Amino acid sequence: MESRVNQRSEIIQSLQKEILALQGHRRAVDDNLPSADLGPILAAFPEQIFPIGAVHEFISYDNEDTAATAGFISGIAGQLMDGKGTAFWISPRRTIFPPALKIFGVRPERIIFMELPKQKECLWAIEEALKCKSASVVVGEIGELTFPESRRLQLAVENSNVTGFIHRIKPRIVGNVACVSRWFIRHLPSNNSEIIGVGVPRWSVDLTKVRNGRPGSWQIEWFEKHFQDISQPEIAIRKIHALKTG
Repeated sequence: MESRVNQRSEIIQSLQKEILALQGHRRAVDDNLPSADLGPILAAFPEQIFPIGAVHEFISYDNEDTAATAGFISGIAGQLMDGKGTAFWISPRRTIFPPALKIFGVRPERIIFMELPKQKECLWAIEEALKCKSASVVVGEIGELTFPESRRLQLAVENSNVTGFIHRIKPRIVGNVACVSRWFIRHLPSNNSEIIGVGVPRWSVDLTKVRNGRPGSWQIEWFEKHFQDISQPEIAIRKIHALKTG
């Protein structure tokens, strides 16, 4: 009887994984491949794993949040690239200062920057880049995105296993899209009490949609090449002290 129960449980788990994969939630088939550690945010995703081979949507409404979002995306991209992957960064005009990406573990020489002034050209280039199996990450900066357009982007990664980040800057219409998640990233002031200099990047993170997951809000900072929770200051201070004395 117990063996039958275990067998049913294994079948259900296998079916759940297959359904998640069909819905855009995929993980590396090889555990040795790079993955993204988002600290406490991982609890929001099915199996507590950041979905790769999927398209994630980020929305910004002003210049400050746009810069903060680009930094947050860079932190995830740097982990997925793992120092040797290749990325595409496609936008109407480049606002990123490539050397600054090094703080997030991104080697700027591993990124192919493309500047295409027209929205239609950007979408075409993003879709083609997402089909490129040799790429690790594609970042596309656009304004508007319809459901059919987002569906084409999601279909593009089904065979390539590339992870896409669509950063929508000052969109007129948000609407529903086929991306597996929707994020709003806002800048937070850095705390210089424990670190000499201007401090480390900090963000207020709102994950408002995640397919088959649990949306939530966090306060996160980038410290020693990883994301850490600063919602509870005493925990963050203990981690900083451990890293300094370890």
